Amino acid sequence: MKISKKTFGVLANGKKVHIYTLKAGDLKLSISSLGATWTSLIVPSKKGLKDDVLLGFSTLSGYTGLNPYMGSTIGRFGNRIGNAKFSLEGKTYNLYKNDGEHSLHGGLKGFDKKLWKPVVYEENSSVFVRFEYESKDGEEGYPGNCKAVVCYGLSKSNEISASYEASVDAACPINFTNHAYFNLAGEGSGDILSHELIIHASSYLEVNSVLIPTGKLLPVDKTPFDFRTLKMVSKDFDKTKGGYDHCYCIKGEAGKLRPCAEVSESTSGRHMKVYTTQPGLQFYSGNFLAGLQGKTGSVYNKHAGFCLETQHFPDTPNQKEFPSAIYGPDRNYSEKAVFSFDF
Repeated sequence: MKISKKTFGVLANGKKVHIYTLKAGDLKLSISSLGATWTSLIVPSKKGLKDDVLLGFSTLSGYTGLNPYMGSTIGRFGNRIGNAKFSLEGKTYNLYKNDGEHSLHGGLKGFDKKLWKPVVYEENSSVFVRFEYESKDGEEGYPGNCKAVVCYGLSKSNEISASYEASVDAACPINFTNHAYFNLAGEGSGDILSHELIIHASSYLEVNSVLIPTGKLLPVDKTPFDFRTLKMVSKDFDKTKGGYDHCYCIKGEAGKLRPCAEVSESTSGRHMKVYTTQPGLQFYSGNFLAGLQGKTGSVYNKHAGFCLETQHFPDTPNQKEFPSAIYGPDRNYSEKAVFSFDF
């Protein structure tokens, strides 16, 4: 096992950004202190080749520029909040509108744009980077002083663990996730439509034309959203009106770590399993990528990567029937995800 550190660059305010690289088993994961961002994940193939399976950028300027949350840690509230506002304890909170009339992934300067404080350590045949960030009361419109802790670890058994924790001194919606874009054939190697996918869900959230939940849970049976058995992403793609960007209701008891998805890529032989304690999983098929200049000269066009974002349901603060995502002085936030690889 090994942990290394290097300087990635310097922000406009003069603060340095570092990259921490974790090596354990057959994997190597690199994470930036800006946005607690996964910048690279090297995974062997069945032919013994080692490829980076994460979309991203080679330089810091890529992450500070036009960046669709590549590998970023998302908060305070991941996904969308309708009309960029919510009411809590008799008060209405207005958020920044960065997705039309709605708020997306924490607003204008969410956790993905913050410099986190890292601590590295080893424990139980794994290596970890623990990131901390303190979000002040009123930041991006959210109430309460929030202390966020995100811990990413890599084990000798080729598993990435992601632990998300927060405490806040006032009632507030909390919903963390990681927005890694995967391509198991290797970043820059084309689209992900030939990947095969399982999602352990029998229902998903209906959304309107701007991807805000209507409040209805719809059965996946006999729809393009049915991934209960292994299915190529492209199979029903033409029936989806442009691709997938939907939250699935994961089977099993929320709060307990359980399987939520599996992905296979036949050329490389890479296989990834995802586990979560959260009630939902957003499957996003990279619909809005369009000629983005990525790392090592790669160009990321539409569907060049996919995201599997473990999370609470989007727009939960405005959807009283959804599992609560309100945390506060007497209720701390604590969730976990695991990404397991074989080849």
